[in-house]
Amino acid sequence: MLIAVAFAILWWSGQLVRIKNYIDETRDELRKCTWPTWNELKGSTVVVMISIAILGGFTVSVDWIFHMIVLWLT
Repeated sequence: MLIAVAFAILWWSGQLVRIKNYIDETRDELRKCTWPTWNELKGSTVVVMISIAILGGFTVSVDWIFHMIVLWLT
């Protein structure tokens, strides 16, 4: 019952037309996009994984160095 009332209010106030227009415009814009090929997607995934590993290693290294400095100072 609550869903029917909400639907009626949205329809009466014209919000459903705005939502429909938004969805239609979004679909039109997505059709204009160029999507990557499967090989491009795999290559980008490898680059991201390597970047995350390097950044993670750097973060762990810096954390370990600061940990050793704090232990040495205390």
